[in-house]
Amino acid sequence: MLSQAFHEGWGRRMNQHILIVGGGYVGLYTALRLQRKLHRELRSGEARITIIDPQSYMTYQPFLPEAAAGNLSPRHMVAPLRRILPKARILNGMVTKIDHAGRTVTFQPAEGEPRQVAYDVIVMAAGSISRTLPIPGLTDIGIGFKTVGEAIALRNRVLHLLDVAESTDDPEVRRRALTFVVVGAGFAGVEALAELEDMAKHSTRYYRNIQPSDIRWVLVEATNRVLPEVGPEMGKWTLEQLRERGIDVKLDTRLESCEGGRVVLSDGSEFDAETLVWTAGVKPSPVVNDSDLPLDERGRIKATAMLTVAGTQGAFAAGDAAGVPDVTNPGQYCAPNAQHAVRQAKVLADNIIRHLRGQELVEYRHKYVGSVAGLGLHQGVANVYGVKLRGFPAWFMHRTYHLSRVPTLNRKVRVVVDWTLALFFKRETISLGEMEHPREGFRAAVATTRR
Repeated sequence: MLSQAFHEGWGRRMNQHILIVGGGYVGLYTALRLQRKLHRELRSGEARITIIDPQSYMTYQPFLPEAAAGNLSPRHMVAPLRRILPKARILNGMVTKIDHAGRTVTFQPAEGEPRQVAYDVIVMAAGSISRTLPIPGLTDIGIGFKTVGEAIALRNRVLHLLDVAESTDDPEVRRRALTFVVVGAGFAGVEALAELEDMAKHSTRYYRNIQPSDIRWVLVEATNRVLPEVGPEMGKWTLEQLRERGIDVKLDTRLESCEGGRVVLSDGSEFDAETLVWTAGVKPSPVVNDSDLPLDERGRIKATAMLTVAGTQGAFAAGDAAGVPDVTNPGQYCAPNAQHAVRQAKVLADNIIRHLRGQELVEYRHKYVGSVAGLGLHQGVANVYGVKLRGFPAWFMHRTYHLSRVPTLNRKVRVVVDWTLALFFKRETISLGEMEHPREGFRAAVATTRR
């Protein structure tokens, strides 16, 4: 029960509007905790919560590789915001400008004219986007790996290109179709490559003229190691495993250009490819540049250990878009990953309530427990609390950990059902690329009628 002091403090702050910019990990989990702890205030109208995000769902990004490989239904790795947060208002669109001095944001809805949305407390949880470089031709064949749409489009593309290679008599077309490049050897790059390579290898059994050795996978990394998050020893083991699988791993190598599908690398090698997956880092959402909130040297919102925006009142920030000091490792910042985002959201929600109560805020303090990564079906690598695992135990830990972090029991059950069915039935190897252009068939029919 809320104390009398809290009610008196809250009484001076009637009808507090909490605006959350971004419906990802931080946005969803912060709103979920506020919804639970402020249920009386939300019901009486003393508090309101609004979330602004382009999508009406939160994507659990660690499952993107499994969705791309067909191990998991894409609908089961997303959490519908309106269903999970019935006491919050969900606005789908973009925040194009933040005027914290005036306590307003400019909201551009998916349809219609932009409008001003006023608030009392703002939470910057806008997340990040792919960090790209001015490389010639990157938009010709490149695709990111941060959204459900990108993951499923990539799956469809790989399977479609297997169909192309099976159906052509031109060796150059075949070689180009069966060459896939992944840039970036962090979690996203290695897990995406490993799952897709595993899926493509499995799919070749249904093709008469394609052998697993015909498919070329190239991993390009500008540094001298892969998966730095799991430590040098496990990173070295991962590198050996990838190379044993026939994956061409190029370390200390940069992508110079890929115009027209002609890939040129800094080590002097050149080859043609139809597909390039870009996973070489992220940067804060562009909305942080259109605000009067302070930024750090990396372009992130300058945050404090209490998850407030430095030098401001009524502004909080966490996740990929914020530079949050790591109090357990002085001089460093919290890594932009799901592990920190979920834990930051808990402290963030509690500190918002403390702020409204006029109480002292607490620091976000969390020791990094380690990392786990999946390397395809029944393969993984892990370094947790100094315990190093690889192979099946690491893969099992990877699935178990991420299952525990998926929001709501509904999603957890659906994920387990998908995994259980995969134990008894073979993977689907069907390309549904026409889903990306659903009107093409109808347009062709109209054109034929006109002729």
